[in-house]
Amino acid sequence: MIIKSKVELEDLSIAYKDQGKGKPIVLIHGFMGSHEYWEKVVPKLSEDYRVIAIDLPGHGDSTAIKEEHSIEDYADVLKDLLDQLNIKQITLFGHSLGGYITLAFAERYSNYLNGFSLIHSTAFPDSEEAKKGRVATSEKVKNEGVKNVVDGLIPKLFSPKNIQTNSAEIELAKQIGYKTSVDGTVNALISMKNRPDRNHVLNDTNLPVLLLAGKDDQIIPPEKTFSVEKENIKTATLNSAGHMSMYESPEELVNEMKDFLSSF
Repeated sequence: MIIKSKVELEDLSIAYKDQGKGKPIVLIHGFMGSHEYWEKVVPKLSEDYRVIAIDLPGHGDSTAIKEEHSIEDYADVLKDLLDQLNIKQITLFGHSLGGYITLAFAERYSNYLNGFSLIHSTAFPDSEEAKKGRVATSEKVKNEGVKNVVDGLIPKLFSPKNIQTNSAEIELAKQIGYKTSVDGTVNALISMKNRPDRNHVLNDTNLPVLLLAGKDDQIIPPEKTFSVEKENIKTATLNSAGHMSMYESPEELVNEMKDFLSSF
């Protein structure tokens, strides 16, 4: 059974997809994405788990937080959503921006977690150059809207080797990106710019962790993902993926996720 629904959280409306039965896992998409990013992996995962894929504020069908906010605020929204759904324990998977939120959630609300995973993400903060880029992009979005930013961003998320073979998926990701509101885009950019280094979360946690990278990721290379080595941290590299393994190599991604989930 697939449930597509919305939960009202104070002045926010958060959309999500809920499919399957069993232990709950939550999937958080990346910047200018939505729950639709996970369409190729949810059916397989939901054979064994209850899979909840959310739309972040200002993305997909969720409303935006009007004022400037932080990565921590996204984590608070997720906590409020779980409370509304009466879910006490989850395993959390975050893609890119979703990974930054996952680390903030693990720092603030570790009691909700059985384990967590960063997919094409990093615990490092933005470099000074990247921070300048976030500001420039936010100004561009305010002046021009989201379309040009989406058109420039999405192809870079895929491995250069996959541009032709994944042309349909690139177009789909663009269509998803176009739905991101200006407020949602700007707030996400500023939140990413201001996020702190969270390698201490990986160093301090005793929870099971999966760090997953794409060999050809042009946005976050594997060495930025694999920042901490510990017994409880599993690492995996997908050789045929860039930053978008949910489109580029969904079967490999599902296998890694299932292997991780079955390990605890």
